[in-house]
Amino acid sequence: MPELVFFSGTMDCGKSTLALQIEHNRSARGLAGMIFTRDDRAGEGKLSSRLGLVTDAVEVGDGQDLYAHVVDHLSQGGRVDYVIADEAQFLAPDQIDQLARVVDDLDVDVYAFGITTDFRSKLFPGSQRLVELADRVEVLQVEALCWCGARATHTARTV
Repeated sequence: MPELVFFSGTMDCGKSTLALQIEHNRSARGLAGMIFTRDDRAGEGKLSSRLGLVTDAVEVGDGQDLYAHVVDHLSQGGRVDYVIADEAQFLAPDQIDQLARVVDDLDVDVYAFGITTDFRSKLFPGSQRLVELADRVEVLQVEALCWCGARATHTARTV
């Protein structure tokens, strides 16, 4: 049964690396995926990891309908066996609803990756909606380190 899975963690805990690994594992077995991202460190239309891995992705804009994008691709004869959404904290709540609809209406797994809270410990709107809708929330266990050397628990903003 398809599901919406939210992989969450602090910065530098391996979320994008895991997204790239999921893409590699599925595509190596002949499955076709669609990758969405927003504001990736490597630039527009890229999904990248701090380890140096990078792949092409669909850059999500304000107001873009992700469900319609997948349906349009399918209507043109394309295949979508799974969807990956990186930097999901930057997606609007209605875009998260659209990803949930991909799971429910199209029977396609969706794997979303993102930070749960901002530097003030306030939920990002996209992450909040994912926590509300996800079939599973997985907190990544790779421990990112704080600048003090302890295990990172929050995202900081420095000036």
